[in-house]
Amino acid sequence: MGLGAIQLLRDRAAELTQDEPVPSPCISVCRMDAETGLCAGCYRTLDEIADWGGMDDDARRALWRLLVQRTGPE
Repeated sequence: MGLGAIQLLRDRAAELTQDEPVPSPCISVCRMDAETGLCAGCYRTLDEIADWGGMDDDARRALWRLLVQRTGPE
């Protein structure tokens, strides 16, 4: 997974606010890594991608925090 995708994900996560709808972490790099089971662009699993539409904003923010953790140390 590329450093550019990691930085983009971190930058977008840092811009999240409590008073706005939570945007999808998708960056249109939809390729699943066979080893990790994560998307190379957004770091979500297939289940997380499928569940996104039914999540409330609190669950979406929690997933964003998890995605940033998945990118590893800064």
